Amino acid sequence: MTSRSSAVLAALAAALLSSSAFAETTLTVYTSVEAVDLDRYKQTFEAANPDIKINWVRDSTGVMTAKLLAEKDNPQADVVWGVAATSLLLLKGEGMLEPYAPAGVEKLDPKFVDQATPPSWVGMDAYVAALCYNTVEAEKLGLTPPKSWADLTKPEYKGHVVMPNPNSSGTGFLDVSAWLQIMGEEAAWKYMDALHENIAAYTHSGSKPCKMAAAGETVIGVSFEFPGAKAKQGGAPIDIIFPSEGSGWEAEATAIIAGTANLEAAKKLVDWSISKEANEMYNVGYAVVAYPGVAKPVEHLPADVAAKMIKNDFEWAANNRAKILAEWAKRYDGKSEPKS
Repeated sequence: MTSRSSAVLAALAAALLSSSAFAETTLTVYTSVEAVDLDRYKQTFEAANPDIKINWVRDSTGVMTAKLLAEKDNPQADVVWGVAATSLLLLKGEGMLEPYAPAGVEKLDPKFVDQATPPSWVGMDAYVAALCYNTVEAEKLGLTPPKSWADLTKPEYKGHVVMPNPNSSGTGFLDVSAWLQIMGEEAAWKYMDALHENIAAYTHSGSKPCKMAAAGETVIGVSFEFPGAKAKQGGAPIDIIFPSEGSGWEAEATAIIAGTANLEAAKKLVDWSISKEANEMYNVGYAVVAYPGVAKPVEHLPADVAAKMIKNDFEWAANNRAKILAEWAKRYDGKSEPKS
């Protein structure tokens, strides 16, 4: 072999080794996390794991849940990250999740961890039902701020309330599920009948009602605390109200899709998702996170948001989800916005 041939072979070998060393795994990650936050999560994780790239596929919780179920026999996702725990319980029941106990899971608040051993999902943070109330528009109309869920049925609010559709929005589902748990089935449906009279529209996004209130497009947006704090920080004339009966809530959670070809990379993402660093990032917008002792007060939100959360039965909500959604659609879907 000539010295030139040896040099060429050596160069090829070096190139192959180099490309192997920098080979990247791309994880397809289905998420319902607010789009504004995805870049910072991606950048932080990829900086610590340069051999793994995240390809986000984002939609609202209800849409994402339906998409995952439709793909059951031909999964397209590697990881579900930041989707409602009740949705992940549905997937678990269909045998679609890969059980995995991420490093450090024992440090999390137990209510943010699947009860099975090993767990099929782990929580990140909680989004908590809240009302976004436009003080300027309310004053123009001579309205007084509501203090409770019951107040939303008062005649003065007719046409001035917007809330999410629970079939497409996890926020909408946590509201309906919470009312059923707080009030009991018969009283809750009677309440929703009365509330429906005051509803201007049901949106397909949990944050949209709050954004509409912030923009003066409605007076009351039934939403959750994160977009409220964001809008108020941006100067919107809104108050964030936690109803006196207690607020429904949902855990944003993470799981590995069973059968993924990228299992080791998926485990690294789930490990990172429950880390103290990740929880500190969640706390930028969410007042309640899975890692105890991490959460600091969020600007424009009360320090005791966790105390306003009802005792939420995720298993009951997941097991009754289809029945609840069908009944809700039969009664109220006529006021839903057109789907985009």
